[in-house]
Amino acid sequence: MSEGRNLLSVRGLNAWYGGGHALHGVDLDVHKGETVTLIGRNGVGKTTTLRAIMGIIAKRTGEVRFDGQDLMTVPLHRIAHRGIGFVPEERGIFATLTVEENLFLPPLIAKGGISIDEIYELFPNLKERRASAGIQLSGGEQQMLAIARILRSGVKLLLLDEPTEGLAPVIVQRIGEILRTVKARGMTVLLVEQNFQFAAKVADRFYLMDQGLVVESFPTSELLARQAKLNEFLGV
Repeated sequence: MSEGRNLLSVRGLNAWYGGGHALHGVDLDVHKGETVTLIGRNGVGKTTTLRAIMGIIAKRTGEVRFDGQDLMTVPLHRIAHRGIGFVPEERGIFATLTVEENLFLPPLIAKGGISIDEIYELFPNLKERRASAGIQLSGGEQQMLAIARILRSGVKLLLLDEPTEGLAPVIVQRIGEILRTVKARGMTVLLVEQNFQFAAKVADRFYLMDQGLVVESFPTSELLARQAKLNEFLGV
């Protein structure tokens, strides 16, 4: 795909935690309307890549361009306002606020976000629990809430870190359906996910990471042919 279709372009991204060098020059592209998945063993830099793109990791070098604009000099609190939403593995919902209060808390940053009525159509569990506090939700409902409140804000790019981790198969299936629905609406997604079966149903392309680098990339159409080699590499 052409460079002109890139919504996100990362070049030579390095990042450090304290004195530890976590990323060693990550290169990747995410094109408008794509769902792209980062895979790799634990500790190779997948989550760090998402956090570095968002500017959560302060010590970083390289290039991160979003919608043609350089993000490396943009303060952390401004990056989300450029149109990137991040759902961390720990979800980050407000435990003492109700579902509906959580949904309305993030500011609208652009037109085109999913309305509350549409959210309740996509997430009927949340409609039923809209007056419940976040702490009263199941893990799957918390994950749905974390995703839903970002979708309402009108972001162009959604970063998801292990959205299916520890969830029941029926919830995993529902999250997959939701991601396919928002993709059909033009949403772009960069996903960290260990569940190949889930990722194969939602992703257009994969990037394989090892030791803080992207070592390989391939389309989802090649996943089945590479499955045995990937399982060996990942220790599955």
